[in-house]
Amino acid sequence: MYKTLFAFVCFLGAFQLSAQELRYTPKNPNFGGNTFNYQWLLSSANAQNSFTAKGSSREEQSRLDSFKESIDRQLLSQLNRAILAAQTGPELQEGSFDAGSFLFEVFETEEGLVINILDKTTGEQTQVIVPN
Repeated sequence: MYKTLFAFVCFLGAFQLSAQELRYTPKNPNFGGNTFNYQWLLSSANAQNSFTAKGSSREEQSRLDSFKESIDRQLLSQLNRAILAAQTGPELQEGSFDAGSFLFEVFETEEGLVINILDKTTGEQTQVIVPN
C-alpha cells in the first residue's frame, strides 16, 4: 500500500500543478468593459435587429396632403399676423372662420379679444386671449 501511495505522489510531483485567479471582465462598456467593444456590440445588435423604423409622416404624404397642410399653415400665419395687428393697430373682425381642418371663433369680451381654435380632425381645442 505504501508503494502505491509513493508511486501516486511521485506521479503528481512529475507534473507541475499551478493555479491562477479567475476574473470576470464584462464585454459591454456600459458595465465596465473595454470601450473599444462598443462599435462591435452596436454593429452586432443592428445586424440582429429585425424591426424597421416607420418613415416619418412627411415621407408618406401624398402631394395633395402636403398642399393642404401648406394652405393650413398659411391661414394660421395670416391669423397670427391679424392677432399681432389687433394688439398694435387695426382690429380683427369678429365671427367664425373655417380654415381647412381648423375652425376659428373670434369675439370681444371684457378681458379682451378671445380666439377659440378647434382642430376638427382631432377635436383638440385651445383659446387665445389678447388683453385690451
